Amino acid sequence: MNTNSFRPKSESNQMVFGIRAVIEAIQGGKELESLYIQRGLSGAILGELRSILKEYEISFQSVPVEKLNRLTLKNHQGVVAFISPIIYQKIEDIIPVIYEKGEIPLILILDGITDVRNLGAIARTAECSGVHAIVIPSKGSAQINPDAIKTSAGALFKIPVCRHESLLKTAKFMQDSGLQLIACTEKTNNYLYQPDYTGPSAIIMGSEEDGISSDLIRIADHLAKIPILGEIESLNVSVSAGIILYEAVRQRVL
Repeated sequence: MNTNSFRPKSESNQMVFGIRAVIEAIQGGKELESLYIQRGLSGAILGELRSILKEYEISFQSVPVEKLNRLTLKNHQGVVAFISPIIYQKIEDIIPVIYEKGEIPLILILDGITDVRNLGAIARTAECSGVHAIVIPSKGSAQINPDAIKTSAGALFKIPVCRHESLLKTAKFMQDSGLQLIACTEKTNNYLYQPDYTGPSAIIMGSEEDGISSDLIRIADHLAKIPILGEIESLNVSVSAGIILYEAVRQRVL
C-alpha cells in the first residue's frame, strides 16, 4: 500500500476554537481528532455545526464549560476541536486492496485502549509485524497525539488507522470479508497458540481494566489467552499485543 496518504499534516494536534472556525476546518477537509461542545449550548449557528457533524459522521463530546476554559482562555464560543496529525481510513476501503495485492489480511482491533503510550507502543509492534491496519472506535479510544506518535517511533505515520463508530459492525464486516476474529482474552481455556493465524485474521485486544466488550467476545471465531505462570495476573496490553502478533508472524513465516 502507498503510505504517503497516511503521513501527518503537522507534527502536533492543532487547536481550533469557535463555532465558525470549526465549521470551516471540517469543510476544508481537516480531520478532527477530538471535538468538545459545551453542554446545553444552543443557537442557529450551532445547529449548522450539528448538521455538518451528522453529514460528515463526526463524533463529539458534550462537556461543561469549565473543561473548555481549561483548554483555552480565548473566546471559544462553547466549541473546541483538535485537528488530527494523521488521516483516518476506512477498513472497507483497505481490505479489498489487501486481497487485490495477493496478501493475507492481518488486522488489529483495539477495543477501549485509552492510554496514548500503550496505543503508540502497540502501533510500533503492529507495523513491525506486518499488520495491514489498526481499527479503533470513534469514542473511548486514546487520542493520536504527539505522545502517541513519539511512542510509536513514527509507526502511526506508516500504518493505516481506521476509526469507526461501531467496532461490532466493523468486526462483522471483516467476518463477511473472510477474516476470522481472534479475541485475546483471559475468558477462555484455549491458549493463543491454538488458532491458525495463516489465514485472513483480525486480532482483537481489549483494555487492561475492562478487557474486550462482551459483544465482540460473543461473535469472535476464537478466544485465545496468554499463559501467565507468575503471581501477577496480567500483562501490559502493549506487551500482550506483541506476544500474539508475533505468534501470527511465527506461523506465517515458518
